[in-house]
Amino acid sequence: MTFASDDPTPGVHTHDSLAATPTARAHTGEPRLLVSLATYNEAGNIAALIADIHKVVPHADILVIDDNSPDGTGHIVAALGETDPRIQVLHRPGKLGLGTATLAAMKFAMARDYDYLLNMDADFSHPPRYLPGILAGMSKCDVMIGSRYVRGGGTENWPLQRRMISQGVNMLVRLTFQMPVKDASGAFRCYRVSTLRNAELDRVRSRGYSFQQEVLFRCHKSGAKLGEYPILFENRRAGVSKVNKKEAVRSMSMILYIGMRNVFGLEQNRG
Repeated sequence: MTFASDDPTPGVHTHDSLAATPTARAHTGEPRLLVSLATYNEAGNIAALIADIHKVVPHADILVIDDNSPDGTGHIVAALGETDPRIQVLHRPGKLGLGTATLAAMKFAMARDYDYLLNMDADFSHPPRYLPGILAGMSKCDVMIGSRYVRGGGTENWPLQRRMISQGVNMLVRLTFQMPVKDASGAFRCYRVSTLRNAELDRVRSRGYSFQQEVLFRCHKSGAKLGEYPILFENRRAGVSKVNKKEAVRSMSMILYIGMRNVFGLEQNRG
């Protein structure tokens, strides 16, 4: 099934803290799960990744949000969806950013009354073998993070500079956002959709790399219980990294802005 959109904003470790018709297919005995994958030029990964996800969680629906990939990623997914109703693609007109893609998936999940939304990168850096552990943690948590920085987690062949920057950003987030998590920057997460409804997503300012920290902050401020499950973050199997230094600087500025507002009591939940 395909959709077109030009909307730019469409061991477990635990911590406290659009009207649409639901899809016709129901899954007896399992929470209704939507797995979201944001793509831009992932033709070398996407079909194999979808197959691997379905090997582990065959009941999952998969939504690919494709930003008009020149390599035809969106067309590959659309072709898969013609024979498998679990696979859907949202075509966007161009590169609108990871944050807006994830927001689009959240709106999609809320509009169609899914129970869980699980977000992953589309380059195999988030191995599907961790899905059962992350989903199991949802019995006690409202958001489960596939975490590189809890005991048992780690990174594989990641440059030292990027690892140091990532850990530094997470330390800053813990201090200023006052969230009891060790990995607030990773995109490998499962959200309870009812939590997203209460998270005041309309207040999210970030559209780039800081989106992951801010949306977790909004969930935390709404009273969500956060958990972390150890994963090994692996290098992508095909394609090239989309890391943009200019966007990284912009995102760090946004983290500092929100963090300082929080420290001074200016980011209170409206509810």
